Amino acid sequence: MLDLKGKLLRLVDELSSEMIKLSDSIHANPELGFKEYFASKLLSSKLEDYGFNVERGVAGLETSFVARRICGSGGPKIAFLAEYDALPSLGHACGHNIIGTAAVGAGIALSTIAIEAGLNCEVMVFGTPAEEGAVDNAGGKVLMIDEISKADVALMIHPSDKDSLRYKSLAREAFKIEFFGKAAHAAAAPHKGINALEALILTFVSINALRQHLVKGTLIHGIIEHGGVSPNIIPDYSCGRFYVRAEDINYLMEVVEKVKKCAEGASLQTGAKYKFTKTANTYANFIPNLTLIKVAIENFKYVGVKPPSLEEIMQVEDVGSTDFGNVSQVVPSLEINVAIVPRGTPGHSVEFAKAAGSEGGHRGLILGIKLLALTGLDLVINQNLIDEAKSELKTRKLGVKV
Repeated sequence: MLDLKGKLLRLVDELSSEMIKLSDSIHANPELGFKEYFASKLLSSKLEDYGFNVERGVAGLETSFVARRICGSGGPKIAFLAEYDALPSLGHACGHNIIGTAAVGAGIALSTIAIEAGLNCEVMVFGTPAEEGAVDNAGGKVLMIDEISKADVALMIHPSDKDSLRYKSLAREAFKIEFFGKAAHAAAAPHKGINALEALILTFVSINALRQHLVKGTLIHGIIEHGGVSPNIIPDYSCGRFYVRAEDINYLMEVVEKVKKCAEGASLQTGAKYKFTKTANTYANFIPNLTLIKVAIENFKYVGVKPPSLEEIMQVEDVGSTDFGNVSQVVPSLEINVAIVPRGTPGHSVEFAKAAGSEGGHRGLILGIKLLALTGLDLVINQNLIDEAKSELKTRKLGVKV
């Protein structure tokens, strides 16, 4: 076992310059969700070079793919998940160039070692577009969930300001609220107009009044995307975009209904008609899996990186949302966080974008590949761990604390 792990690490070191070049190429060519043609082709072609069978356009998504490499006969299906979309104006300020490349590198490393050692498994790499909510209908993993659920476990990394492991994420609903009023001269005939902007502002005011009555940890963010065209015209159209986040997907839906009531009240007060439209797939909350977390912690130690304690992992409060949460609801899932920036540096920032293509980003990439591949190897060799992980997921889905 230790000999196989040593071989795996040596293989990753041999692949490192190739993987860094891959990651840097994606970093230099950022693409928004569902438009990641360059990144998707680059990653999937690299997998073909190493003997993977690649299917593109999964779930009707042009920039998605699933790559498979059969090792031996039977055995568990180990899935590595790749992301590769960027953020508008910032580029790879969430480090998805690293996430995508790490999944590819881990898939190549694990499958190569498994074949050499005569181990039985199927290594899968899923190319999942549009994780970021910057584009409408975001959430590639949600749309690909039927395919991803065929795996026995799902593993991925995410760049961060510290080496750690994800324990939770918030469920999220993204939507827009539009109001339709009636234009009129703002000075000569305001009484003949219906103010769509006023309706949207009242919606924001109602949401602010709602906040104190929400469960702790529930968040509502919004922006005004369109508020009129000129101060001397009563706005006949307004549009706000919103996110609602909560720790539980069921409570999330309750809060979304409350926000709809805020808009409905504003409509009644102003006479403007309103329309509610979802702008992305619903992101579920992440279900942690301590069985997999413990395996990963041991691999942090194996590569000489001090891991956080279980207590530290479980106490993390500042989290966002991800479509990996939906995967965690149906397949035992693990997200490994690798540091690429100093502590306290926020994601979605200029500093984070620069780091994703720097030496710090390269360090996180290679560490991430090693940790993913080592964890996958543990699961292939000791398949009881997969059974335990599946059992834990079932228990957590029933609401039982583990």
